[in-house]
Amino acid sequence: MLHIYNSLSRKKEEFIPIKAGKIGLYVCGMTVYDLCHLGHARVLVVFDMAVRYMRALGYKVNYVRNITDIDDKIIERAISNKEDYQVLTTRFIDAMHEDSEVLNVLPPDLEPRATSHIDDIINMIQQLEDKGYAYQGELGDVYYRVRKFDNYGRLSGKDIDELRVGARVEKDNDKEDPVDFVLWKRAKPDEPHWASPWGEGRPGWHIECSAMSTQCIADHFDIHAGGMDLQFPHHENEIAQTEAATGCTFANFWMHNGYVQIDKEKMSKSLGNFFTIREILAQDTQPARMGEVIRFMMLASHYRSPLNYSGEALENARLALDRLYKVADRLETAYLDAAAPEEDNNWMKRFKQAMSDDFNTPEALAVLFDVTRTINKQLDCAADCAPEIAAFKVMCGTLGIVYQDPASFLGTSISDQSEIVAGDLTAAEVQNLLEERSAAKNDKNWARADEIRDQLVALGVRIEDKPGGEFSWSVKR
Repeated sequence: MLHIYNSLSRKKEEFIPIKAGKIGLYVCGMTVYDLCHLGHARVLVVFDMAVRYMRALGYKVNYVRNITDIDDKIIERAISNKEDYQVLTTRFIDAMHEDSEVLNVLPPDLEPRATSHIDDIINMIQQLEDKGYAYQGELGDVYYRVRKFDNYGRLSGKDIDELRVGARVEKDNDKEDPVDFVLWKRAKPDEPHWASPWGEGRPGWHIECSAMSTQCIADHFDIHAGGMDLQFPHHENEIAQTEAATGCTFANFWMHNGYVQIDKEKMSKSLGNFFTIREILAQDTQPARMGEVIRFMMLASHYRSPLNYSGEALENARLALDRLYKVADRLETAYLDAAAPEEDNNWMKRFKQAMSDDFNTPEALAVLFDVTRTINKQLDCAADCAPEIAAFKVMCGTLGIVYQDPASFLGTSISDQSEIVAGDLTAAEVQNLLEERSAAKNDKNWARADEIRDQLVALGVRIEDKPGGEFSWSVKR
């Protein structure tokens, strides 16, 4: 049974879908005015992991992740760049898709954009106005009456009398109550705008997700998710406006991933510790390899815990992936051709137990490395390890790792043997020296074998000796 921590009840609950065998999942996506940063990467990877596992359990998942393509920050950036806002958002949407691909994040089933749902947004605001939950201020903006909604604050645990207006909610004297939030913004000169019953304008931030989620899934669906920073005010406001408009429960489960920290400090542009995904990818000559390292680093922490990014954390993730890829490299076709594991495979039972406990990826990875150690031992003594190979393959696939060519990932695949790879040595020269070392070992010329090894290690060459006198090598990155 799958158990998920529900932010609404503040406890783990057994997950029972509204419709048997089907899951509706909505994740609040990106506001596309800049390149994606590490916080965005965590949202992308965490819920990709969750979807992969739910599908592995046999659920048919309708995964919806929206794009906010109209917003104050988008307009401000477009004006600053002296470009059309649609040109700007298209560029950053394309960049987001490229970043997602290099993190091995599968595309969502639907990726609605706010500007494509203006009619749905207007209809929902109209419903709220008809029911007395929305009103238009004298200056033209339309607001939501927070105090009219009896259960406001139950997600975030905030007392309405102690609330401070969220950073994205305008503070002005046009509201009936300071805690009210905007649903529709009256257009300013030269801003993008759409016609509405309240005049030309554009949607507020919160109403976008309410309209898109209910249109793409249902008024009442299984899981709503996003980063911890969205719990208040965004998700709190979504609940209030959606349930007031539809008259039913919005989402049964609320999932939130933890913050990203940089060297144990909160990531912030003002602190100068702000990293885009692309800045980290640039640390490796192969972006796909670094993308997988980032993904592994994300999975090594529980999704609800703070994630501490550091050079050490990144290197640890790379070394861990090296171990997994070395096993895949040893298995060769046995890994690619492995059959599905048996239902009573003990390895898979342990893996599913971890993942079904609120997607406990650190524990799941511990099981994966136990399998890895067993495979290595079995291969060393030529014993059968088919059950372990099958489990290894399924676990990696479920987590979205170890999907690249092992030789390429490990740096042992070099198309041009004349390429300089270590010091002033070409790939062919490194290979020749290692073959000479093997011959020296066969002749029991240990001094020469050690001399060659020390020479290559000093140049950054990693050497892995294998049974039968074979070897593999890579260059430290």
